[in-house]
Amino acid sequence: MPQLGPDGFNLSTVFDTVARAVPEQEVLVWRDRRLTYAAMNERIDGLAHHLVERGLGSHVPRAGLRGHESGQDHVGLYLRNGNEYLEAMVAGYRARVAPFNVNYRYVEEELLYLLTDARTRALVYHAEFAPSVAAIRDRLPGLDVLIQVADGSGNDLLPGAVAYEDVVLTSEPVDGMPEPSGDDLFVLYTGGTTGMPKGVLWRNDDIYVTSMGGTPFGTNDPFTSYDAIAEHAANAGGGMRLLMIPPLMHGAAQWSTFHTITGGGTIVFPDNVHSLDPADAIGTAVRERVLSIPVVGDAVALPLVEEVERGSYDLSGLAAFNNGGAPLTPGVRARILEALPHIIVMDAAGASETGLQMSSLSLKGMEAGTATFAPVAATTVVDDLFQRTLEPGEGEGWLAQRGRVPLGYLGDEDKTARTFPVIGGVRFSIPGDRALLAEDGQIVLLGRDGVTINSGGEKIFVEEVERALAAHPGVRDVIVVGRPSQRWGSEVIAVVQLEEGSVASDEELLAEAARHVARYKVPKAVVRAPVVERSPSGKADYRWARTQV
Repeated sequence: MPQLGPDGFNLSTVFDTVARAVPEQEVLVWRDRRLTYAAMNERIDGLAHHLVERGLGSHVPRAGLRGHESGQDHVGLYLRNGNEYLEAMVAGYRARVAPFNVNYRYVEEELLYLLTDARTRALVYHAEFAPSVAAIRDRLPGLDVLIQVADGSGNDLLPGAVAYEDVVLTSEPVDGMPEPSGDDLFVLYTGGTTGMPKGVLWRNDDIYVTSMGGTPFGTNDPFTSYDAIAEHAANAGGGMRLLMIPPLMHGAAQWSTFHTITGGGTIVFPDNVHSLDPADAIGTAVRERVLSIPVVGDAVALPLVEEVERGSYDLSGLAAFNNGGAPLTPGVRARILEALPHIIVMDAAGASETGLQMSSLSLKGMEAGTATFAPVAATTVVDDLFQRTLEPGEGEGWLAQRGRVPLGYLGDEDKTARTFPVIGGVRFSIPGDRALLAEDGQIVLLGRDGVTINSGGEKIFVEEVERALAAHPGVRDVIVVGRPSQRWGSEVIAVVQLEEGSVASDEELLAEAARHVARYKVPKAVVRAPVVERSPSGKADYRWARTQV
């Protein structure tokens, strides 16, 4: 077993460690594919060999770089869910190339921005996206490695591209393979739903320990060696079976995946990875006897619970809905626990720039408080001036993470300095969420400052207003944004999607909101939309909502 060096864990060696400990256990199930850890590890080797053969890798040691700089080549993962995403991700780490997530819903201009900003050297992409790659390829002179994944779309290989299934058979290079490091980069691009996407740079060791399984669930003490990880996986009794519905291009999905892998567990994908098909997802959960289903707010959870309510499914083996990335409204959480009274609903909060920060647990009859969480030891609230941490009961400030935090934003020195300040000699991550530190040490999440509305001098957190409107039974989905106003400076507007058949009037919707929030927070108008647009992961798309109002 490899020894843990001073640079800590790297994700390639974590996967290899588990694969050697439980080689015949299934790591991934999708349609007719059932891959064992040993089989996937071999495929990862082949792809990593190809990247190294093409000259990709790490060129400048981490110690010689500033926080916003990268000394590695970068490989984009322009993929829907499937075994190829996980294989390409780990292969990047094995080749000391930094993989990063590509939003497959981006249009040409957005895709060009992202691949340029990421200084993309290699791209692994599904064949359905080949036309999009071809349209911008001549404007990406640094992109010289194209690996195309067949997907039944009928698109031919692009000129110079190689077929994924050929690449995974590549033998080890004559000069051998590099030794991955815990200092190697984990790159996670933000969603871009409130502004332009930014590449958050983490050390492998830091993101693994904080958010990806390096600290066993329920403890504050990270694993101390690869031997300890191997023992944990071998003794986990087959590990957890997890139904992965959110796209792996979403950070929380990657984090959940590696948590599962650390315990030698199995990632199960629904057959349909192009859109949320509730019957397919729940049917897969039953067939594969999954233990946990990650969801991203109401957008994912509500269709699933509606399917459970409609059907007759044996979900006695299901233990948890794990929510992250977007809030669950109280009404949807209550419906989950009514339909599945034996399960736990766990809400987790965090960000690309912080990792997992806090969580809450709800049981039937014991629901957690709205937007109220128990923080991990590294999570706190700092004052408005970024000068000190608040004490319990002191009130509102900036939600913050300290200790193991990202190095910075790729290529952006100024934003790195603003988001990751040093307070009292300790480096913090403060990406822009407002929060209250209660007297009992719990944290009440108020909302992201970037989408806060200042109306008539009053600060209004849109998530609070969204929850208030969602309490109306006729509301299917809602996003709240500000609109310029001569009188108020900015006024609150709700973009609402009603349930099919609902005839709720604007007056009824606003009256429901007024029962839950102060009058000055109640929207000044309602804009109706046939469908509320969200990211593929379920996060609110505030840029889209602003175009509607």
